[in-house]
Amino acid sequence: MKFATLKDGSLDGRLVVVSQDLKHAVAAPRVAPSLLDALQRWDAVRRALQDLSDALNAGVVDGVFPFDPAACAAPLPRSPQWLDGSAFLNHGRLMERAFNTPPIPDFENVPVMYQGASDDFLGPMDDVPLPDEAHGIDFEGEFGVVCGPVPMGVTPEAALQCIRLIVQANDWSLRVLGPREMKTGFGFLQAKPSTAFAPIAITPDELGDAWNGGRVCMPLHVQWNGERFGEPSGGEMNFDFGQLVAHAARTRKLTAGTILGSGTVSNVARTAGSACIAERRVIEKLDVGEILTGFMKFGDRLRMQARFADGREGPFGVIDQRVVRAQEQ
Repeated sequence: MKFATLKDGSLDGRLVVVSQDLKHAVAAPRVAPSLLDALQRWDAVRRALQDLSDALNAGVVDGVFPFDPAACAAPLPRSPQWLDGSAFLNHGRLMERAFNTPPIPDFENVPVMYQGASDDFLGPMDDVPLPDEAHGIDFEGEFGVVCGPVPMGVTPEAALQCIRLIVQANDWSLRVLGPREMKTGFGFLQAKPSTAFAPIAITPDELGDAWNGGRVCMPLHVQWNGERFGEPSGGEMNFDFGQLVAHAARTRKLTAGTILGSGTVSNVARTAGSACIAERRVIEKLDVGEILTGFMKFGDRLRMQARFADGREGPFGVIDQRVVRAQEQ
């Protein structure tokens, strides 16, 4: 199944089911008013949502309308919790060099994760208002999962069964503010503005063989101002999503609607490019001896789209955003 959330002035938006070709949608008010509500009552509503999806794709349901990604909020405009990992060790090691931070203890055996803000996610085509170019504006292409209830102490194998949906995210970052916050030991706050999401959240079966070993084995195509930036594959995750969910639930349960991110998609091969500017900058420093790429400016555009390995468009839709100067309140 494919789900999206239309903006309707409410905090959680209006749930719609989206067709396989991403061209049409139908609302599901009699089943669940919002995606968060559906996740909280998943066992009770899943069958009805599947029936609606089947009817939509068969062309035998009323109320169908053209699907417009520009009208979408994030699939979950807000969630109980947003946890972001660093599951690609290549990226983590490069960031240690970029920020000149000490090596993280047991980095290769225990996932790194922080708790981010989850009250104000951005839609796939929303402008991104930020206060100052001097903060080092950066994008971070990621995959993520949305969980149902997760019991405390769950095993990684059982944690995979708690995953309800898969999403594609752009975890905006302000790189100049990050080093100080990392040194405090309290995690990110100002360095992490609102995260953006592609318009469509999908059930894992929508990926077919591309959902393998708890990983989204798809290249994430990234363009900055229309120029190719990279297409690293999610298949190189060192920690799979089962391990990430289990790590988050080691000492507490997770409630339905919790979102966990993979961290920046990163591949060892330089030819894959990158999914964030900070990674490219440190690679430039290592490979050519100097940093050549600056961070984003107001007016810059960022486009991200996961595609299947054979080049077909992926099921999440597209993130296409512009960075703008935040208006003074």
